[in-house]
Amino acid sequence: MVDRIIEDEWSAFRQTWHPDEVPESTLAELVLAEPDRHDWRIVDAAYDRLTCEECGERLSRGPVGCSACDLAHGFRYAAIETDRPGAQPGNEHAVRVNISVVRRPRVTSESELLARRLVLPLLLIGSLPTTEQAQRVSTLIKKAPAAKRARLAEQAVADWIGQAQASGPG
Repeated sequence: MVDRIIEDEWSAFRQTWHPDEVPESTLAELVLAEPDRHDWRIVDAAYDRLTCEECGERLSRGPVGCSACDLAHGFRYAAIETDRPGAQPGNEHAVRVNISVVRRPRVTSESELLARRLVLPLLLIGSLPTTEQAQRVSTLIKKAPAAKRARLAEQAVADWIGQAQASGPG
């Protein structure tokens, strides 16, 4: 699902560039030359089309310590973020960050990855946790024994869903 969010945007974008005439890798390089002129989904998709010459992974997705991937990962945040209609302000940034973490799982802790994966569906429907909710989930996961992390995190997210439903949209 996460990759589809990126791929659908890339596919639509690519159609505006005469896809039979402009190779995908060339288009990706053009996008990455000016990431601040493109939506973050387009920038992420462009990175997916290029291979890191240092580590051999998709550019920006290599291991921590791959200087080319670390640099590319940082540049992805120059791209444009526009909140989607109906979503809470700041939601798009949260979606982007969570997707970035989920798509590059080797660079974060197991606990952080679990939290990001559990929260992502709620973000995708336009909800956004309060600072207190986000800190609560983070603290629960970090302090819980490994065997209990998933259950506690799932319960915290379920509580968040209940609060979101009770308060209504936005």
